[in-house]
Amino acid sequence: MSTKATQPQGGQPQREQWSSRLGFLMAAIGSAIGLGNIWRFPAVTYEHGGGAFLIPYLAALLTAGIPLLILEYTIGRKYRSSPPGALRQLARPAETIGWWQVAICFVVATYYAAILAWAVRYTGFSFDQAWGDDPEGFLNNEFLKLNETPGEISTFVPGVAWPLLLIWVLTLAVLLLGIRRGIERANIVTIPLLVGFFLILVVRALTLDGAAEGLDALFTPDWGALTEGSVWVAAYGQIFFSLSVGFGIMITYASYLHRKSDLSGSAMVAAFANSSFEILAGVAVFATLGFMAQAAGVGVADVTSSGVGLAFVAFPQIISEMPMGAFFGVLFFVSLVIAGFTSLISIVQVIIAAVQDRTGLGRTAAVLSVGGAVTVVSVLLFANDSGLYLLDVADHFINQYGIALAGLVVLITVSWGLRQLPALQRNADATSSIGLGVWWRICLGVITPVVLAWMMVDSLVTELDENYAGYSTSFLLWAGWGVAGGALLVGVLLTLLSRRRPATRWDAAAASDAANPTERNG
Repeated sequence: MSTKATQPQGGQPQREQWSSRLGFLMAAIGSAIGLGNIWRFPAVTYEHGGGAFLIPYLAALLTAGIPLLILEYTIGRKYRSSPPGALRQLARPAETIGWWQVAICFVVATYYAAILAWAVRYTGFSFDQAWGDDPEGFLNNEFLKLNETPGEISTFVPGVAWPLLLIWVLTLAVLLLGIRRGIERANIVTIPLLVGFFLILVVRALTLDGAAEGLDALFTPDWGALTEGSVWVAAYGQIFFSLSVGFGIMITYASYLHRKSDLSGSAMVAAFANSSFEILAGVAVFATLGFMAQAAGVGVADVTSSGVGLAFVAFPQIISEMPMGAFFGVLFFVSLVIAGFTSLISIVQVIIAAVQDRTGLGRTAAVLSVGGAVTVVSVLLFANDSGLYLLDVADHFINQYGIALAGLVVLITVSWGLRQLPALQRNADATSSIGLGVWWRICLGVITPVVLAWMMVDSLVTELDENYAGYSTSFLLWAGWGVAGGALLVGVLLTLLSRRRPATRWDAAAASDAANPTERNG
């Protein structure tokens, strides 16, 4: 098997490649395992049937998660480009979808780094429980200096700015080193470290008083929940958002694969590794919440939370009450930083790859230009007294009407519009250990698009019925709908600008494939 990428015509530089399948898998797993695994999955499971939720969750993994991963791996490896270039080679108009995904990644990167900055600070706060007796008041008033009016910016917050800059320096340093020496090596070190830390957290959590009650609350099945459509929608939503599909990350990562790499087997390993970590996180979180509930003399339902509230309010309170709290706190927040850091690297790499592929810039120039832009926007928007409000609304709308919607559009375009699923299946089967049957085409052509469309309609109905989180309509219009719609508009504008440029690697790659169709098909 060749270890070199085929040199495209036109004098373009060779594309970087992963040094091994392990390197790619670690990077893919690192991208998938993020903050949502730790602070979203446990709460979603608890709220949607407990142990019974694992049935629709597994169904969603098999009918949407793994098939989508294989699809993105195949597109990335076959067309050897970032999302705009890969989709452009499928069909010229589809390039817009790729740039839309790049714009989505830019938005997500700006606020995702801010959460990591908070986790960095809270690692330090864990040593002396700086949040005192009121973790929520400390987070909002002393640390974030939250403005009473959402969207009204009046104060710069240095305590958020400097760890945010630190996160960006570390992220860009890894990206400057490239695919093998940077991203691959970083994930090979951090993913085993993350799993090791979380295993320690699980063992410690299971020894706490009340841990059994917490696990009972999480895993006791409510079989009646299986008849509710919202439970199945929640399962598909969790799989979709936790596997890094829908916004170009896996297309980008797979573009650095060897031509004969196993795609279906790699997708299954990455997907099941991600799901295993989610269950591990659920055990750690709910065993700890069980301790909190017992200490407060209330039920587990009264202390259950997710997202920012779980990580930066509930867990600090638990850390203050439990034996060896400082040790537990440091491990927990360092684990948050590691999980988020590997995901942030993958998000920013999508933007860098698109800039490199379209302009021909070297890695250093691309990383510094992209990194400089995203860092400035990140600090300006989220190191101020409205940062939490902006983050909350942007995250909600870019997930629902950016990532999920872009994923739906890609599926409809590839399966219904271009009818490319049979050709992509042949390409994947040519080098994969597990052949794809008709089920793969049914999942991607029927099941997943229907479920994603259902999610869109359900979300829109809720959105129109009442304002998200009680925010004002004007704030939601510019910070929510404006961000989601702006990403799509930027995608269209970047497509128009891209087409005005002279031919580059994308066109050279297409010419190379026309001359060598056998090699292209694996």
